[in-house]
Amino acid sequence: MTNRSAAIELTDIVFPEHANHYGTLFGGNALLLMSKAAFLAARAFAKSDVVMASLGDAQFLAPVPVGHVLRLRAWVTRAGRSSLTVCVTGAAEPPDGEARPSLKGLFEMVAVDGRGRPARLRNTYLNTVPTDKEPA
Repeated sequence: MTNRSAAIELTDIVFPEHANHYGTLFGGNALLLMSKAAFLAARAFAKSDVVMASLGDAQFLAPVPVGHVLRLRAWVTRAGRSSLTVCVTGAAEPPDGEARPSLKGLFEMVAVDGRGRPARLRNTYLNTVPTDKEPA
């Protein structure tokens, strides 16, 4: 795999202000963190500004309690003329245990020019990232 499609990692901790009334990560805050990871991966791949076009197949696999570290990984799984598909996964790690899968989502991102209009991805051919498997 090339450097252009390398995964990015984002790590955060769940504080009480990020939690819902059950003491676990509020879904809106989880989506915020996942979209940030998707943006960073898409921008690194595109080498240009990007915006989110859609979010599909968001899954909350397990609750993420306050005090757990959330490790997100994001990588581009498809590149089109100006659009990118980014897969984001998240694992929650308790202070004294192993991480377990907690979040997953697919984000459609679009490369844009200085006026916010779709821009062709440079040095990319359609669908040149043929895998949805997480890079090593």
